[in-house]
Amino acid sequence: MSTPDTRIRLGALAAAVAALMFLLYPAVRPWTDETTVAGATEAMSSGRWVASHLFAMIGFILLPLALLAVRSLVARTPGEALAAAGVVTTWIGAGLTLPYYGAEDFALNAIAGRSADGQPLDLLDLVDAVRYGPVAITTFGIGLVLLGVGAVLAAVAIWRSGLLPRATGIPLALGFALFLPQFYTPSAVRIGHGVLVAVGLAWLALTLWRQPAATRPAP
Repeated sequence: MSTPDTRIRLGALAAAVAALMFLLYPAVRPWTDETTVAGATEAMSSGRWVASHLFAMIGFILLPLALLAVRSLVARTPGEALAAAGVVTTWIGAGLTLPYYGAEDFALNAIAGRSADGQPLDLLDLVDAVRYGPVAITTFGIGLVLLGVGAVLAAVAIWRSGLLPRATGIPLALGFALFLPQFYTPSAVRIGHGVLVAVGLAWLALTLWRQPAATRPAP
């Protein structure tokens, strides 16, 4: 059975890897004019499309594990309840977000690959059907909102706990609060948003890793 110290170290590693994943996601993603058949085909049929969205999915999986370490660290402090709520909320948010990313990654790549091979289909109509189906877009939006709420709860828990520097969770909370709006911004802003999320996660990882064992809750 893992000790609290081990869980916090593993959470720090999860945050560090998630930071890299969210940095690579917009940096590796091909940026073309996806409102045209040529641009959509070029982007979505590429290996970079698959890799970049896979990076995002790995990041979403690791985020709740990182916040679980925060929950373990702030146990029996004023931030405990909020940290627990943050973990649960982000887990639900990640679960609702991942199916949409799977469709973006694998479904659009397969459709665009057929278009690139010259098989007859209306690529842009199929892209819109995958992206904007009412159930898909609703669960995706709710998932991203919950991820933002979970990150904010974790930031408030860190602030109240008195065990970590109070500002530790702020960049992470800001990054995930802006995750949904950033989809409506130019590529340069989206890449900058990836840097913000990566900085927030890296700061959390470093803070958790450096946290003295003496300040951590007893098993």
